[in-house]
Amino acid sequence: MSFRLSPCHSALAPAVSLTLLAGLSAGVRAQESMEDRLSALEQQLAEVEPHARGDQGFSFNTYARSGLLLNSDGKSAPGGPYLTPAGSVGGAVGRLGNEPDTYLEAILNYKSVADNGTKAHYRLMIADSTTSSNDWTAGDGALNVRQAYVEFSNLAGFTGVFEDASIWAGKRFDRDNFDIHWLDSDFVFLAGTGAGLYDVTFSESVKSNFSLYGRSFQDFPSDPDSTDETSDTDNLILTANNYFGNLQWMINGMSAADNDERVVGGVTEAADTGVNTMLAYHGDSFFGIADGNFKVALLHGQGLGAEVKNIGADGNLHEDAASTRAAVYGTTRLSDSWRIAPMIMAETSTDRYVEGDEYQWLTFNTRLANELGANFEMQYEASWQVMDLNTEGYDDRGDVDGDYARFTIAPTFKPQVGGFWNRPEIRVFASYSTWDDELNRYDGGDALGQEDFGGSQWTFGTQMEIWF
Repeated sequence: MSFRLSPCHSALAPAVSLTLLAGLSAGVRAQESMEDRLSALEQQLAEVEPHARGDQGFSFNTYARSGLLLNSDGKSAPGGPYLTPAGSVGGAVGRLGNEPDTYLEAILNYKSVADNGTKAHYRLMIADSTTSSNDWTAGDGALNVRQAYVEFSNLAGFTGVFEDASIWAGKRFDRDNFDIHWLDSDFVFLAGTGAGLYDVTFSESVKSNFSLYGRSFQDFPSDPDSTDETSDTDNLILTANNYFGNLQWMINGMSAADNDERVVGGVTEAADTGVNTMLAYHGDSFFGIADGNFKVALLHGQGLGAEVKNIGADGNLHEDAASTRAAVYGTTRLSDSWRIAPMIMAETSTDRYVEGDEYQWLTFNTRLANELGANFEMQYEASWQVMDLNTEGYDDRGDVDGDYARFTIAPTFKPQVGGFWNRPEIRVFASYSTWDDELNRYDGGDALGQEDFGGSQWTFGTQMEIWF
């Protein structure tokens, strides 16, 4: 009978007969103990394909922000990118120094690889949001499961145009949503519960994604003379998202059975079908004139598709609703220590909620950053929005025509300066906002027009933001 160590030790310890080591039994037992541990470790590693070891196990991602927003009296101040009347129809303004909330996303991932090489990814996203400054906010928070899905990729049985494709099912954000971070506004946001097929590859530069999402319109009055009778309906969204190099063309068709029974503005003319499309370009320079990046998109929708950003999310849209939105932004360096990120977004919509209404708005925003040290930079943001909203009395809202402007200065600390996407950040800030008095009449329930929040406002605060 003989024994030997693992191959990596064989040069130092060739096989030796145990009978020759009888006098060294204690040393042999120690050697055997180490041998067992090494052998077990090597066996575990051998059971995992070398190319797959980095694709397995648990991981954690997050996005979070939290801060105070105070007025000049030291009291909590209203805020948020959708503060203005145009915000009710998607018209966001700049978010720097304009967020009074704590919002977080905790994203748990588990990845595994089958023996045949097929990869599986399970994702769970839990989110919470509150404007309370307290340490315990269970009573007024909004804890929610935002994503729970499984995705398979590198499928061993897929060939041809499906060779690089992946399939998924569950509740999720669409993988190819993209946004303007400075506004906390997506160009397009597709989400819900359903299933899809990503990366059907027709050629090196032509790919398509296909999906079916469901969203719920729940508990709406279906009889104008009754407050008790309600109906539920589901909006089904069939999507084709096509890429031709840097060019993206997305088209969505929608159907929501019985949604035309919904009472909107005192009449039952809500849409039960819709279509939505987007043409976008993802640039890998700053409009071809400097290093950086840019994105530009043109969106149009009708019926249920007239909510052109949050696809399929608004069940109150009129059957004749039509909306068109254009958006563009970019980032680049002005010098070694200065960065700039300008953007413009505008939308016009007609017959949005009731026949004859019209909503028009335009937002211009620019963020600047001046890097002054390894861990410190000054950030600045200017935002201007003009709007002309003719509501026809929908939801007791008034007609308004005017503009809103805000400027923020924010000394910012971070582990390392160097880019707009470097996080985490700790900021202190001061913001000045001003707007036309007419905007105060839009909605008696919104922040504009409150007795202690009208005309011109200074706000101050501090905030952290992180993602990884």
